Amino acid sequence: MDLLRPARHPDIARLNTLIAASARALSSGFYSPRQIDALITHVFGVDTQLVDDGTYYVIERSGAPVACGGWSHRRTLFGGDQSKTADDLDLDPRTEAARIRAFFVLPAAARQGLGRRLLSHCEGEARAASFHRMELMATLPGVPLYRALGYQSLERVSYPLPDCDPVEFVRMGRILE
Repeated sequence: MDLLRPARHPDIARLNTLIAASARALSSGFYSPRQIDALITHVFGVDTQLVDDGTYYVIERSGAPVACGGWSHRRTLFGGDQSKTADDLDLDPRTEAARIRAFFVLPAAARQGLGRRLLSHCEGEARAASFHRMELMATLPGVPLYRALGYQSLERVSYPLPDCDPVEFVRMGRILE
């Protein structure tokens, strides 16, 4: 049985390893190897503020992490600790959308419903915190999952990275029912 639980600080190194493995395997064909390396170095990773807030989760199978992801009541839309540049202030649930953040699945566990399970859990938590809308910044391999779960494309974003071509992301959103 897979266990979904809040991530804790001792999990962070293992989760960053999972994130890198996921990005390397599941982003292949969408981004160049150089772009994937730059994303892992400069963008992808755990945002420890979410761990502190109790809104970042891990799914374990036989005691090992196989998926992670979370939601946030803060302004940052995407990126791990290495990409944060400003204070991460709270959002107003009456007028702003909660964020879906940093969803990654171990390649061997891909397409087994783990992303759906995490997303459903995070949306429920955001709804309980009085949010009515969700937003996220999807990687190109993530777009089909989010679209299948009711998210609409809001804009295509070209994100600059050092030492390689910019990467394309899609900002997406959904109204919670």
